[in-house]
Amino acid sequence: MSKMMRNLSGAILFAFLIFTASPLPAQTAGAPQSLTAIELHIGKAKLETQIAASSAEQERGLMFYRKLGDNEGMIFLLGGPIHASFWMKNTLIPLSVAYIDKNGVILEIHDMQPAPPELPDNQIPTTNSTSDQVCYALETNIHWFALNGIKPGDKIDPPPSTLAKTVSH
Repeated sequence: MSKMMRNLSGAILFAFLIFTASPLPAQTAGAPQSLTAIELHIGKAKLETQIAASSAEQERGLMFYRKLGDNEGMIFLLGGPIHASFWMKNTLIPLSVAYIDKNGVILEIHDMQPAPPELPDNQIPTTNSTSDQVCYALETNIHWFALNGIKPGDKIDPPPSTLAKTVSH
């Protein structure tokens, strides 16, 4: 092996060892995110909920989660009122989403299924709110709302309007 080839192969091996020995960032492309959490109450149900406050956190949402605990979810502080639209890109588990108004009242609930990974972004189905008064969205395991007797008109406690204060960025 020539001296140049030995140096090149040594440099490649060194770079590989440095890369594999270095700790990976906490947020890799295929890993769930870790966000500030709070316990929400809806009627008699309790839900341990991560708060997606920034646009980057909201865009990533529950992508790459392989499972949620029975009483876990994610609340999105959308800043509305808006017509909300959610999709299931890189989402591996079926979910339900509740669209919520500025007062913490559930306006509507929808079930969503994971999109096939081979679908191009422009073909991934979206779940749109019928209301233009959505300020928050709450995602849970599919059918969680129904299993807990939660329906439109029910209210979330603490009010979602107070959650931005609990987020540490």
